[in-house]
Amino acid sequence: MFQSPRRLCSALLQREAPGLRRLPVPGLRRPSPPPAAVPRLLAAASAASGAARSCSRAACSMGNGTSRLYSALAKTLNSSVASQHPEYLVSPDPERLEPIDPKELLEECRAVLHTRPPRFQRDFVDLRTDCPSSHPPIRVMQWNILAQALGEGKDNFVQCPLEALKWEERKCLILEEILAYQPDILCLQEVDHYFDTFQPLLSRLGYQGTFFPKPWSPCLDVEHNNGPDGCALFFLQNRFKLVNSANIRLTAMTLKTNQVAIAQTLECKESGRQFCIAVTHLKARTGWERFRSAQGCDLLQNLQNITQGAKIPLIVCGDFNAEPTEEVYKHFASSSLNLNSAYKLLSADGQSEPPYTTWKIRTSGECRHTLDYIWYSKHALSVRSALDLLTEEQIGPNRLPSFNYPSDHLSLVCDFSFNEESDALL
Repeated sequence: MFQSPRRLCSALLQREAPGLRRLPVPGLRRPSPPPAAVPRLLAAASAASGAARSCSRAACSMGNGTSRLYSALAKTLNSSVASQHPEYLVSPDPERLEPIDPKELLEECRAVLHTRPPRFQRDFVDLRTDCPSSHPPIRVMQWNILAQALGEGKDNFVQCPLEALKWEERKCLILEEILAYQPDILCLQEVDHYFDTFQPLLSRLGYQGTFFPKPWSPCLDVEHNNGPDGCALFFLQNRFKLVNSANIRLTAMTLKTNQVAIAQTLECKESGRQFCIAVTHLKARTGWERFRSAQGCDLLQNLQNITQGAKIPLIVCGDFNAEPTEEVYKHFASSSLNLNSAYKLLSADGQSEPPYTTWKIRTSGECRHTLDYIWYSKHALSVRSALDLLTEEQIGPNRLPSFNYPSDHLSLVCDFSFNEESDALL
């Protein structure tokens, strides 16, 4: 019934293989689960969040029961209350959580998804032009995962069956994608299941997470929503130490807006090198180009201060909701932070962005755009490899999301290494 490639479920382990242009991801088919198979780890994550969910319902209820999780948090972001309660925005102590085996979690996801078609194959493209680094690369994943409330209640994906958007299965597709590529740093947008899914599971996989919701999330307008959506940033604690963290509410023309960013300075435990990683999600829709441009300028100014005038290397991930022709893209490309867009390196000339990072069909028509980017300090960092995009044939005529793929945006994944000669500049 489904004409799709073999599902690939294991992680790419060939990061250092020399002489390869395209690095295939070794794959496994999903086995059919035994009749009594129970997703123990997935169920445990939901159960672990139950007490917090009940507690926050009692403290934060909107009164009608439709916003079930941390809905009042959005109301506090305009005041000093948020700064008095940082526990809402930062994960609990991971040492209190029992670690889980990523292979076991992957098997549970595959068991839940056994009736779905195979996962798409995507290959890494080797972009190395120099000698191997003395330290392992830093793998960064950027992904707008599609807020569940928006996918089911607002986005009107007319060619996507509602069954394909069921959270109990779609979350497994999202987790499977993350587990397949095993990022060291994970930058997500449209996260509305942070506290009951991603934080409890990823923290047990060794990640430290931070979540910053939108002040007026559109998810709160959807009946039976799971709370506000926002940006989330995760990093592996065995590789990095957190030096500094900033939650940024973006401004435009001096006005505070509904868009946010997280910027964290991390220190590599192997090398002692520091860098800044940031995640953001700018204002959507046509007609808001000047607004996005102002938000981008505000973010650049914040990052200028955080990186001490570009002394600290920088990686910025985000759904910018802007094509490369927009002003906000040009601001980042010409910034004094000396940034380059990693996915341009996949083009023949190294100067062109991919033809699309999102492709969907709504009631208003078909939309194919390049909106998602991974920017990096080109004087201090090199892109060792990048995950290629899905082809039009793989995506299929009904576009995204689908039974094969959980979001209307493609994930972007890059391996970075420090430039040795940049030591003198830092």
